Amino acid sequence: MGFKGVVFDLDGTLVNSIEDISDSMNLVLRDAGFEEYNYKTYETFIGNGIRSLVIKALPDSVTSESEIDLYFNKMLTVYAENCTNKTAPYDGILELLEKLVEKGIVLSVLSNKADALTKMAVKKKLPNIFSPVIGLTTEALKKPNPNTLLEICKTIGLNKDEVLFVGDTSVDIQTAKNAGMKVAAVTWGFRSKEDLLKESPDFLVDTPDALMDLL
Repeated sequence: MGFKGVVFDLDGTLVNSIEDISDSMNLVLRDAGFEEYNYKTYETFIGNGIRSLVIKALPDSVTSESEIDLYFNKMLTVYAENCTNKTAPYDGILELLEKLVEKGIVLSVLSNKADALTKMAVKKKLPNIFSPVIGLTTEALKKPNPNTLLEICKTIGLNKDEVLFVGDTSVDIQTAKNAGMKVAAVTWGFRSKEDLLKESPDFLVDTPDALMDLL
């Protein structure tokens, strides 16, 4: 397709982090005496950043911003200590990345996970081949806001038409569309193929090998 760069989402796209995220949030909920959730439920909470996940996991009785801030900060602390315990690249991802590097394709990461945690996960679980690696620093820039994605294109010196965005949620698809960029949605992450098709991605891929075929 002539792409010279790829910007990847992180969770659900490059790495399976659901167990570390779920275990951490459940610890926060358990300590507060609140209901806990299973991994499948947490998959529906993921995609809009950790604060959004915390709000979805908290009981309806927690409504004030001060309370939400309290549990959000607790989650950040717990998750920072446990964010790479079980997290690992999906099958075939490391081989895909190796092939992309050999082909000379520029690779970057854009996540709605907190910036420090995004950088930590990439550093510990993936090869040192991504630049830049950017997570969430302010709610105003959270995906599907396209500004950071467009800034990455400028940083790597490529036109947005030369860069493919790859993600696993409707938020990722919307981000690329808002940026006027092509997007490949992967089906091995946290959303069903049916949910992804509703957003009309440019490409829908079931395996890392199929993604390689696009590039």
